[in-house]
Amino acid sequence: MKGGSIIFGFAATIDCVIRNRSETGVCLEVESPVGIPDDFTLLIKPERLKRNCHVAWRSTNRIGVRFV
Repeated sequence: MKGGSIIFGFAATIDCVIRNRSETGVCLEVESPVGIPDDFTLLIKPERLKRNCHVAWRSTNRIGVRFV
């Protein structure tokens, strides 16, 4: 598990936990997926790596995204 930030709009950020990571995407744990847009930038904190993402699915406190 790694820390991350969902970045969108004019510097809006939401902290998240990266649960699973593959070459094509990640599963993110968030307090609530409400208000998180379908397209955003994910900052993977330990590596300071930014990836553009598109939401594939949502649940109560998790979001599955694919890298674009």
